[in-house]
Amino acid sequence: MAGDERSIKGLPSIGGRRNLRDEVIETLRGAVISGEMRPGVVYSAPTLAEQFGVSATPVREAMLDLVKEGLMETMRNKGFRVTEPTEHELDDLTELRALIEVPTVRRIAEAGVDADALERLRDLAAGIERASVDHDLIGHVRFDMEFHLALLGLAGNEHLVEIVRSLRARSRIYGLKVLAERGQLVPSAREHAELVDLIEVRDADGAEALMRRHIGHVRGIWAADSTPPRADSSY
Repeated sequence: MAGDERSIKGLPSIGGRRNLRDEVIETLRGAVISGEMRPGVVYSAPTLAEQFGVSATPVREAMLDLVKEGLMETMRNKGFRVTEPTEHELDDLTELRALIEVPTVRRIAEAGVDADALERLRDLAAGIERASVDHDLIGHVRFDMEFHLALLGLAGNEHLVEIVRSLRARSRIYGLKVLAERGQLVPSAREHAELVDLIEVRDADGAEALMRRHIGHVRGIWAADSTPPRADSSY
């Protein structure tokens, strides 16, 4: 029977930080995508707020935003529950991402990227790798999201970026924990730095191939290699 999850592994205390609501929603989104917040569990804003070290209001507002994104659903007089996409939906999301992101990365590599943008991408790639080494799944998802949106933003199409943001948010990467336990998460994370190297030298063919393979990992390994962690499963 679904119940209230008293603690979420890897959920940081964020009291006192700037842009509190943004911090809360980005962290919760990462927890949903990575599977740290589990389908079948009812989460209450006050309980999560206590873990964050903040008041319940920004947490409740953030969870309502995630409801709008389709990541959670409200449970009347109880709290919020993570939605669970079907296998078919995950396939569709991955297909759409590949149709948009792969050719866009190719165009970016062909056009070239300035030094400042490359440095920012390298910093984000390093953040993904650090989170992978630390088995920080929520941090991994947050850095990964920021990296890919920053990269696609170089194409100069804000609508494209928002579409991909939505597609990535609605995906699930349940196998992150499995990869981390097998020691396979760090090598996968290093693909981001490799992609930046290819873009820097304008290797459009290489960047396109790596991006296609990278997206394939999400569906072929990260999502399908592990069943969704349910409310009655243990960490």
